[in-house]
Amino acid sequence: MLARQESYYEEEYQEQPRHIYDEVEIKELRKSAKEPLYKTVLDTTTRSHCQLLFLTMAVLGLLVTVGSGVSASRGYELIAVQQQVEQKEQENERLRIEIAKLKSPERIKAIAQDQLGMSIPKHTYFSTDK
Repeated sequence: MLARQESYYEEEYQEQPRHIYDEVEIKELRKSAKEPLYKTVLDTTTRSHCQLLFLTMAVLGLLVTVGSGVSASRGYELIAVQQQVEQKEQENERLRIEIAKLKSPERIKAIAQDQLGMSIPKHTYFSTDK
């Protein structure tokens, strides 16, 4: 008789409608049994700070690289301009020497005698009016 009563109670327990809350609790218990004992928690603020730091460093690196490239190209341009200045100064010096050669009295005398047929007088006369 006692066995019947226990089975009666078991059947009665199974036949009773379950509440929604009981089902939710059972599902949660099943999920919690499958979950690991520890849970990895992501620190999103630290991650965002690290991303911001990385982005800032990347931008600064890019700016330094671009600045170095610009200064190097300006340096090359400056060297090219200095070379042009040196060439012009050398050409200017060469022209000064050529002008000095053209102004020399010996050259002028040779041109006067050879091309123009001029000659230096042998006697020089001075007249004075008294």
